[in-house]
Formats: sequence, C-alpha cells, structure tokens
Amino acid sequence: MSKYFDKDLFGERLAESMRDNNDTTYSLAEFLHLSPSAISRYTTGDNAPKIPTIDSIAKKYGVNPGWLMGTEGVQKYPEHKDECKKIPVIFTIAAGAPILAQENIENFEYVPSEIDVHFCLRVKGDSMIGARILDGDLVFIRQQKEVENGEIAAVLIDGEEATLKRFFKADGKITLRSENPNYPDLTFTKNNKKGVVILGKAIRYISEVR
Repeated sequence: MSKYFDKDLFGERLAESMRDNNDTTYSLAEFLHLSPSAISRYTTGDNAPKIPTIDSIAKKYGVNPGWLMGTEGVQKYPEHKDECKKIPVIFTIAAGAPILAQENIENFEYVPSEIDVHFCLRVKGDSMIGARILDGDLVFIRQQKEVENGEIAAVLIDGEEATLKRFFKADGKITLRSENPNYPDLTFTKNNKKGVVILGKAIRYISEVR
C-alpha cells in the first residue's frame, strides 16, 4: 500500500463504520463476498483490502474512501453529504417487531434528501424478474398504507414475511402478483386479508452489475 494508507487507522475506521451501521463481520463479509476472517483481519490492521474493496465499503457506509484509508486532510463524509439522508435497509422481519426495529435492519443507504423514501428492502429470490428486480437488489420504499392497483408494493404477510409484489384489490379480495410466471398469485379474501399489511410503495431500485 502507498504512504497514504494507514492499515491500523483503516481498521479503526472500518470498525467505527460497522458499529454506526449495525453491521457485523458476517454481514459485511456477505456483502463483500469475502470471509468473516478477512473482515476481522481488516479491523485489526493485520491485513489491508484492495482498492476496489475499499471503494465498496466506502459506498456502503456513505464515507470517503480516503478517510477510511487514513489519508491526511480527507473528511469522513463526501462534500454533499448534508444533502443526503440515511435510510435503513431491511432484509428480514423479526416476528412481532416494528418494520424499522433495530433487529430488522441490515445496514443503511444514503439517498438525496429530496427523494421521498423511508427504507430499502433487500430482495430475496426471483419472483420479480419481469420487473427487472433481481435477487439481492435494493428496492427503495416510500411508507404508505395504500397503493393503487397494479403498483409494486412492499407487503407484510402474517406479521413476519415482507414481500415485494404487484398489488390488486377488488370485490373485497386482495391479490399479490409476482413478475414471474413460475409463481402463482397470492389471494386473500375478507376472511384472511387481515394478515396482509401494506408497508409502502416501491419507488426505485438499485441492481448490481452481473
């Protein structure tokens, strides 16, 4: 590494960023497609990641790569950080816990302040591939209790399972439709629709290059 890289300081700042974002060595390792032991060696200063990995970490936590590396004079946050807001990324829903409870939060994303979104949902599976939303993508959700027919919504089923589906409501019946013909519609009548709660409307998504 160059003289501008301080492994020990990098380890301290990485650990600080992980704490600030409720991350663990395991969750960060999964995000970076590395082993937990590799993350541990980074945080202790025993090893240094390559520049592309540092860039990925910096993007994940919304900080300057130079700050992570310990480069003198580099601020922690990008120049326009004040114009952004931090929103939680939800991966799983703990039974009985509010959607934004700490135990449901995987990490955080930064978005421009003017964008009206409240949280991100990490997509699991291929049920929405017809809408170009793939496994592992981040979908930005605006919290609201109702959506129009045909809109893509984040929906909580039976208080435990958050899913992303096209929402339809007619004649007292709710239909949740995938964008993949391999998945049948989920239909709820007046007798069981109380188990369906709209968390919000999907506004945009981020997909990794594959």
